[in-house]
Amino acid sequence: MKSTSIKKVLILVTILALPGFLYNILQDQGKNRYKPLPIFGPKQVAATFHSVRGKQVPDTIYHKLGDFKLVNQVGDTVTGKNYDGKIQVINLFYTKGNTDAVRIANKGMKDLEKIYNRNKIVSFIGLSIDPTNDTPEVLKGYAEQLPAVPGKWDLLTGDSTTIYNLINKRLLIDAHQEKVNGEQKFVYSNMFVLLDYQHRIRGYYEATSQEDMSKLDDEIKVLIIEELRNNNDGR
Repeated sequence: MKSTSIKKVLILVTILALPGFLYNILQDQGKNRYKPLPIFGPKQVAATFHSVRGKQVPDTIYHKLGDFKLVNQVGDTVTGKNYDGKIQVINLFYTKGNTDAVRIANKGMKDLEKIYNRNKIVSFIGLSIDPTNDTPEVLKGYAEQLPAVPGKWDLLTGDSTTIYNLINKRLLIDAHQEKVNGEQKFVYSNMFVLLDYQHRIRGYYEATSQEDMSKLDDEIKVLIIEELRNNNDGR
């Protein structure tokens, strides 16, 4: 009888203690569940420091997209500041690029936009590599076919020098024009680029690869968690 009572007490103690034990395990190990994404581009050591476990560690200055000034599909001026504090998914396109690669990229962006349609911190950007043809008027009709809602999925155009500088020197992917058999052709990296809240490049994904697009979806979620964790840590 006494043995039975002791067993009941032990079971009760275990039941009461288990939630707290699991909570501590999750708090301790859950922080390491998601590995931080890499930060792409050139970087340099800063003259400032931050503290890690009581040690002073030099800060790092990372490559950022920087500011820009372009126009979207409804003629609104859009700058880099429009995306401050937002995760950005960027790809390249041109309205005359009626190819399987362009269609697959548009579908990939559309699928992501549906997933994050109500998430105000995730924005989508299409950069036209044919700004001469892709005027706001042309982009408006193209956007209606996708459909791409301005403010959530901006199709941007503008000065060709600004566009190509943004793509080649800041996003660090390739886009250029060249003559093939006497005809002008657009050659570009059919990639999606993922930027974080600080406009830093956190990933590149091949638009025609389903595996890469699934990875992009996963890593958008990682960035959302990363920002939530930073806010909770008071950073």
